[in-house]
Amino acid sequence: MKLGFLYAGQGAQHPGMGADLYEKYPAFRAALDGADAGFDLKNVSFADPDGLLNETQYTQPCMVAFAVGLTDVLAEKGIVPAAAAGLSLGEYSALYAAGVLDAKTAMEMVAFRGKAMTDTAKGVDSAMMAILGADRETVTTACKAASSLGIVEPCNFNCPGQIVIGGERAAVEKAASAAKELGAKRCMPLNVSGPFHTSLLKPAGDALREYFKTVDFGEPNIPVLHNCLGGENRTGNPIPALLERQVQSAVYMEDCIRAMAALGVDAVVEIGPGKALTGFVKKTLPSFPVFSVETAEDVEKLPELLKEVERG
Repeated sequence: MKLGFLYAGQGAQHPGMGADLYEKYPAFRAALDGADAGFDLKNVSFADPDGLLNETQYTQPCMVAFAVGLTDVLAEKGIVPAAAAGLSLGEYSALYAAGVLDAKTAMEMVAFRGKAMTDTAKGVDSAMMAILGADRETVTTACKAASSLGIVEPCNFNCPGQIVIGGERAAVEKAASAAKELGAKRCMPLNVSGPFHTSLLKPAGDALREYFKTVDFGEPNIPVLHNCLGGENRTGNPIPALLERQVQSAVYMEDCIRAMAALGVDAVVEIGPGKALTGFVKKTLPSFPVFSVETAEDVEKLPELLKEVERG
């Protein structure tokens, strides 16, 4: 059967993630033991005694190491993707799954990316807000209505009825008020450290463009659905250019989910931690089989769950 892998993004991390996988699976141990992140990645992932896990420059290497390890564990069980995508940071894990990046390169890349994003966000009075119960046109209109107060843009089209906006704080707050006046059900502030996936992150994109010149990118051996395109790279854009664009423009996750289904996959597997993307799939394609994998117990249960899908 054909599987689509979806990789979790920043925000799904939590202390203890991967500890049971590290204990049980040599492939997972190898991925984390081989990760050179410039800090004690296992200590931050498993215990986080100094509260570093939620800081972008630490979050990103920890999340990618988790994804690499779990991808390798599933591969040993014969569970491999026919297509891959990821939410923001998760796109780098999808590129690993597709053979575009090796584990070492992916780890080094996201460590650089995390620092570039952190440095860019410093000193910017920014905010991000989830707008619930509104369509794209409404949210775009609300952002335009607030643009006189600063930069505010849609930055995550997660699933029907859930769109995130980001930018300068005053403009974001005004856009949220405008969205509610236009019929949005609820506006929820997000606990993030920067205006991610907005044009305010252009300096991070510039830094990545220069960094990517030092990296060898392979050719994908399966389709990768890119955040900034909402689907496959059918126009031949260089992958480094797409990743540069990704950090400073909207993530079209709903579109990626629909594009994955259109490729003919039989089920979607979310590579955690967390189950946020599973929720997005259920809201986008309610009848589509989707499973989240985060723990050793999840790994052991997955083959039987997939067999049930295959049996229909």
